[in-house]
Amino acid sequence: MVKQCKDVGATLVICQWGFDDEANHLLMHRNLPAVGWVGGVELELIAIATGGRIVPRFQELTPEKLGRAGLVREKSFGTTKDRMLYIEHRANSRAVTIFIRGGSKMIIEETKRSIHDALCVARNLIRNNSIVYGGGSSEIACSIAVDAAVDRYPGAEQYVIRAFAEALESALMALAENSGVVKAQQIKDNNPCCGVDCNDTGTNDMHEQSVFETLIGKQQQILLATQVV
Repeated sequence: MVKQCKDVGATLVICQWGFDDEANHLLMHRNLPAVGWVGGVELELIAIATGGRIVPRFQELTPEKLGRAGLVREKSFGTTKDRMLYIEHRANSRAVTIFIRGGSKMIIEETKRSIHDALCVARNLIRNNSIVYGGGSSEIACSIAVDAAVDRYPGAEQYVIRAFAEALESALMALAENSGVVKAQQIKDNNPCCGVDCNDTGTNDMHEQSVFETLIGKQQQILLATQVV
């Protein structure tokens, strides 16, 4: 792939493999900077970010296949002076790279998991932007609704349904030991927004605290729990 820096009119050649002697001679003769041994995944991401096309050979290059970026620079970091190539001011400004550094591998892996969870929440909101109130309020509201429906089912099925309602409450127990208080408050106030005040703000109303969760994520949790039952 060849990427052209539009600000200065320079051209940078990025290749998944190394360059042979003939290619090195031609690049040096034309004063073209080049980067070799770039991973295939990284090459694809660079192509997406710069709007370029990956071509198998030089002969297939055309102006419309060139990617564009405003700045390409090499930067060293850390005590080991590891070097990294920064490609900035790209044609596709929505593509970004998250660079994680930490004092140990465990910290880095934990940070990666946290970022992945946050990205999954953003993805879920794109798929379905419906939300429910957090703090365990939605589980309690579901438990109350299931309890209310028990009387419509005769025989032993009632025990199964009540057990499922209790299982929904157990999710709240992971947040706090006062689920009974929250449930009573929901029933008394007829307010399905009541949850656990984990932030210690003085109110259990998740609407006032602006504590939300994605509906699609909550649906998946309840679906998996139902399948287990």
